[in-house]
Amino acid sequence: MPILPRTAARRVAYDVDEFAVATPLAPDDLTVDVSRETTALPRPPRPRTIVIANQKGGVGKTTTAVNVAAGLALGGLRVLVVDMDPQGNATTALGIEHPEGMPGTYEALVDGVPLEDVMQRCPDIDGLWVIPATIDLAGAEIGLVAAVSRETKLRTALDAFLRGHHVDYILLDCPPSLGLLTLNALVAAQEIMIPIQCEYYALEGVTQLLRTIDLVKGRLNDALRLSTVLLTMYDARTNLSAQVAEQVRTHFPQQTLEVAIPRSVRVAEAPSYGQTVLSYHLASAGAQAYLKAAHEIAARGAAN
Repeated sequence: MPILPRTAARRVAYDVDEFAVATPLAPDDLTVDVSRETTALPRPPRPRTIVIANQKGGVGKTTTAVNVAAGLALGGLRVLVVDMDPQGNATTALGIEHPEGMPGTYEALVDGVPLEDVMQRCPDIDGLWVIPATIDLAGAEIGLVAAVSRETKLRTALDAFLRGHHVDYILLDCPPSLGLLTLNALVAAQEIMIPIQCEYYALEGVTQLLRTIDLVKGRLNDALRLSTVLLTMYDARTNLSAQVAEQVRTHFPQQTLEVAIPRSVRVAEAPSYGQTVLSYHLASAGAQAYLKAAHEIAARGAAN
């Protein structure tokens, strides 16, 4: 489905059934009140910078980043998403157009442009901002090769931003690789969240990511810790999902969230309308699961 223009209807209404046939909204019913079913979330004692990473592709990194961010913002928190992926999928899902040449993450990392100069507000959810990514970011790895302190460019930019602006959460959405962009995110963050899909080979790639975290902790960022593991693409109808969930909870008993994100057509459809699933269809199973995940993350942060 194409990305619809900002002036067009960007969502459709559905029956209660998660897999029901879509019914277009009437012209007078094009707005979404996403705040009426949410509650205020506790603020963390200090800004939390969380990198969402997993070198294995297709596990729901970007989907998790934008929907957790939306859930936190709907709870009254101030949230900034930094799109570190040249594909710009997080930027798209947050309703921001990102043509080639538009200032964003690339300019902040390579040219030193202040984050507040490239930051844009999510049009659907108050309190949610994004540093957009364009295809230009694909050249950042080359542009940073000869740069001094190339691994700390994002941390320097975030430190400068936080001196003049207050946010409760900064979520860093990474590409499915362990290159220089992901390394910058790992160095800039205090916490890492790993989405793990409930499918065969679920832990594939996590071992290498954990090794990279250990290297970063020892050399560049001693504060980095694995704080959150989120099960995604959970299918309650299959034994495989239950087995994978049990395996993950055994490996990460303290870090794994109680809620698991189910497979959901609404979650998959939302980005094509330039929206998170929380603004696209709040009543869907996927939206409710991400809302619960955001609440659990906020509760853990307030307790620390």
